[in-house]
Amino acid sequence: MILQSLAGLPAFLVYFCTGLIAIVAYLFVYTRITPHNEFQLIRDNDPAAAIALGLSLLGFVAPLFSAIAHSANVLDCMVWAFIALIVQVVKIPVPNLSGRIAAGELAPAIWLGLSSLAAGLLNAACMIY
Repeated sequence: MILQSLAGLPAFLVYFCTGLIAIVAYLFVYTRITPHNEFQLIRDNDPAAAIALGLSLLGFVAPLFSAIAHSANVLDCMVWAFIALIVQVVKIPVPNLSGRIAAGELAPAIWLGLSSLAAGLLNAACMIY
């Protein structure tokens, strides 16, 4: 019975590792295209940076979840994860948004984070095919 339960373990590990790699890739790209250093701001206890980055990450993980759940295979999953990454990093420009987040202002961070989450949820819904 246990062996039967573990039969899906190899597929789980492949998709889980693919998801982790996609998340690392997303964080790498996202933190390179923003003018401020999110991880340094978070280390400096800046809640605005943590909120914006954390919600943005959730906005990426939602379509990644959908890609994993609905993909035909791992390559298909990676293609849709890449599409999710592109959708998440394309932002509508807001004047001085980065500077305001770096200054610790919560309102712009919450706006950016929640708009990223909304885009991710829409993206995830569109991946149900």
